[in-house]
Amino acid sequence: MDNFDKVKDILSDVLGINEKKGSITAESSLLGGIPELDSMAVVNVVVALTEHFDITVNDDEINAKTFETLGSLVCFVEQKLAE
Repeated sequence: MDNFDKVKDILSDVLGINEKKGSITAESSLLGGIPELDSMAVVNVVVALTEHFDITVNDDEINAKTFETLGSLVCFVEQKLAE
């Protein structure tokens, strides 16, 4: 499973939206596009990503641009993996 699919799975699992997972693409809006993704859910998604990928995310790295689309979130994870 590649990083895109794993991030998508983690997002779907944390938000409890597995039934919508098939319709989520790299261009899908996250913040404002998925009602379940509120500020607490963002924290839970970040925690799940850090645990799964063994990455460190600083508070100042969590912003609307990172969570704009699924593609931007995957790109962020891949940048963290490259560090």
